[in-house]
Amino acid sequence: MFRVRVLEILRNLFDLVFPNQCVICGENLQPTEQVLCLKCLYKIPRTNYHLLPDNVLEKRFWGKADIGRATAFFFFQKGSPYRHLLHLLKYSKRTDVGEVVGRYAAMDLLEAEAFREFDYIVPVPLHPNKLRKRGYNQSECIAEGLSAVLKIPVEKKTLFRAIENPTQTKKSVYERWENTNGIFDVENVETFEGKHVLLVDDVLTTGSTLIACVQALKKSNCRVSIFTLASA
Repeated sequence: MFRVRVLEILRNLFDLVFPNQCVICGENLQPTEQVLCLKCLYKIPRTNYHLLPDNVLEKRFWGKADIGRATAFFFFQKGSPYRHLLHLLKYSKRTDVGEVVGRYAAMDLLEAEAFREFDYIVPVPLHPNKLRKRGYNQSECIAEGLSAVLKIPVEKKTLFRAIENPTQTKKSVYERWENTNGIFDVENVETFEGKHVLLVDDVLTTGSTLIACVQALKKSNCRVSIFTLASA
């Protein structure tokens, strides 16, 4: 664990000094490459859940939230260098990581008809206080990357976080559910009336945040599917 943490700190420093190098292997990027070199992009541990109806990710929502499809781009595995992508995006202000990797993921989603037919892409919102502190919403960065390839508009105003809840880190499954229950809401419910929206987040662990979002979105009588950049 200590070794992994040291490597992450070194990579963060490395990225600040050498931003035109692959964030995983450190090789110089070619003019046509962004964030990841082609070798590391090829090796990313894809889930391919978008190709599998009733996949294990979707089953995690059964009986908890009424969703259509669910997928994640890659597995969030302990000790994997690809965890670094999320650390850069969430804690090092590398918004480009979310946008670029979101585009890479969208290229895969084009393989499945079910993930090409949405009316809106909706990022999981941050509370205004947290947004001011961080300066950006990492889920919104991913959504913008998806939108650039899928040609589906991003809608950021209808779903909002009404309650600023404590961090989810180190909470149990039940505590995470209790921590997110009722914290999201929607305004202008007619915006999503009868629509199919793709709800987007950075990583899925227990799914409690996404379930809370789905419960709020359902007030608009819409269909909801889910995309996360990574799945634990």
